[in-house]
Amino acid sequence: MVFVFFVANDWISSMSRDPILDSGDDAIYALRTTAPGPAGSLPLDADRLRRMSSGDLFGWTQNAGMGWSPAAMLGKQFLILSTQGGIRAPDGTPIALGYHTGHWEVGLLMEEAAREFTAAKAIPFAGYVSDPCDGRTNGTPGMLDSLAYRNDAAIVLRRLVRSLPTRRGVLGVATCDKGLPAMLMALAGCPDLPTILVPGGVTLLAEEAEDTGKVQTLATRFARDEISLEHAAEMGCRACGSPGGGCQFMGTAATSQVVAEALGLALPHAALAPSGSPIWRDVARRSARALLALDLAGTTTRDLLTDDSLHNAMVCHAAFGGSTNLVLHIPAIAHAAGLRRPTVDDWARINRVVPRLVDSLPNGPRHFATVQVYLAGGVPEAMLHLRDLGLLKLDARTVTGRTLGDNLTWWEKSERRTRLREKLRTLDGIDPGDVIMPAAQARARGLASTVTFLRGNLAPEGALVKSTAIAPQLIDADGLFEHEGPARVFTSEAHAIAAIKAGSVKPGDVLVLAGIGPGCGMPETYQVTSALKHIKDGQRIALITDGRFSGVSTGACIGHISPEAWAGGPIGKLRDGDTIRLHVNTRSLEGTVDVVSVSADELAMRPLHPGLKPNPLVPADTHLWSALQNASGGSWGGCVYDAARITELLNLGLATEAARLGNSPKAR
Repeated sequence: MVFVFFVANDWISSMSRDPILDSGDDAIYALRTTAPGPAGSLPLDADRLRRMSSGDLFGWTQNAGMGWSPAAMLGKQFLILSTQGGIRAPDGTPIALGYHTGHWEVGLLMEEAAREFTAAKAIPFAGYVSDPCDGRTNGTPGMLDSLAYRNDAAIVLRRLVRSLPTRRGVLGVATCDKGLPAMLMALAGCPDLPTILVPGGVTLLAEEAEDTGKVQTLATRFARDEISLEHAAEMGCRACGSPGGGCQFMGTAATSQVVAEALGLALPHAALAPSGSPIWRDVARRSARALLALDLAGTTTRDLLTDDSLHNAMVCHAAFGGSTNLVLHIPAIAHAAGLRRPTVDDWARINRVVPRLVDSLPNGPRHFATVQVYLAGGVPEAMLHLRDLGLLKLDARTVTGRTLGDNLTWWEKSERRTRLREKLRTLDGIDPGDVIMPAAQARARGLASTVTFLRGNLAPEGALVKSTAIAPQLIDADGLFEHEGPARVFTSEAHAIAAIKAGSVKPGDVLVLAGIGPGCGMPETYQVTSALKHIKDGQRIALITDGRFSGVSTGACIGHISPEAWAGGPIGKLRDGDTIRLHVNTRSLEGTVDVVSVSADELAMRPLHPGLKPNPLVPADTHLWSALQNASGGSWGGCVYDAARITELLNLGLATEAARLGNSPKAR
């Protein structure tokens, strides 16, 4: 008994010293149960008070509780939404890291906009829905949530807008691959409010370092003995030239910034500004002023987002050589705005007539960084050339309160244009005309049109390739890329990248990656495509998949093959050694992807590849996303949630189930 007593005492004594249970700091006991509350009184009069809802009145109470002066309570209320991530000290040092540089500094843009609203005697509110990093989740189970996140975030952002019923307008701040499309979908879903988008900008190039796209291949290159461990460690550390902003290439983040501006939802020359710089902060201040002006003029998102603005966005996408992921995002923005979703035929038509005019990472040929594209004039500079080609809808209205045509007239003669283009010459010795160029010059330098849409017996419902990013030496004098080779079939990205690292996929092969379409979340495959770009002879390995690519992917990479394997598509029936033939006409933007070693009947009779098994890591949330977007038009329809269509199908299903069970369906 004595022994037990001493053991218990020791245990109690050790617990009393446990800093998790109690800090032992006497200062924490300085407590009180009452406080004076805010000074002053609400600016109420009898008539106002009688008419106020309890929510509006309690909102004022909350505003005062948070420290807003009661005397300033009558100002117009504006909501600032962002994808901010991490906890950043005032001096910029991290208290808690964000997921990526793209959302690390956007709180500074929010502050600039908020101070501008306050100076105008308005009341700024702020809310946040942070976003993931596709680079961080590539090759991991986190990628299974990437595309599905976009829809969820757009829903939450719209709910936040509606949850502040007294707001007069919304200013969105976002930067990267899924957060920015989600923000655009949220703003598009506010047709009766004035809205504006502030792009989060780009990170700088790091001196004497690899860019943020290339460093993502360090592990593969090291595994193939192409680089040293020391090189990998140094380059992996140094790639981000500055702590904020999206990546240095024309991937999905940068393309989404370009598209936001082309839609007329961001100020002229707002996209791709260097994060943290004075010119970047200035965009936020001027955007707040623009939103105030839109409110005064009674101009809402419905007036700005139109079929013409969607056309301009798709034209700019083609001219910049933008990410193929915008084939998912622009239809989703259109759907959120209640507009007709662009179809594959619309994309093909525009890409046939719009030349690529911008030389940027990863497309080349000289691979300028996004900050250099910005200094060369960015979106309005490219639009000047597109205007001269008659490819833009110049009467489209924009957040400046003016038409696109008026904005371009200003830009052409502006001091801003002259000074920034000269800055590019001074800083980097680059002629801005080599970055953004007229169509004839672009054609002479080999800049091909951006996206080719394919058909064939492996893609009866379609596929696409970023044809402008196929290595020029693989394209003949007539603009044709042709490749025929044996299939190397993989049913998971992990197995595919392992084979690439081991060197067992050879030049001339066609790497088939099946079973990663919308049925399992449609993860992007940048780990594979970037490896093929940067390993020795990787450009001579073609890739076909029912999945999607990172915006920085290049090469003979054919994606979005549909039907996908999980829907019984032919790609899921391929076997090692099947001969695959690829034909891409980079001028007419037509092509085919076919298996030529077996007959159509033989292929149809085959079962799915035995390696195709449900991925147990796909979360239930993503399975739900997959079902809902499939009911709403699938990947070619933007992977959206069409509430009316989903409701119709659910009611049909419930009625069928009720009939089977002999019950009457409940009225809905």
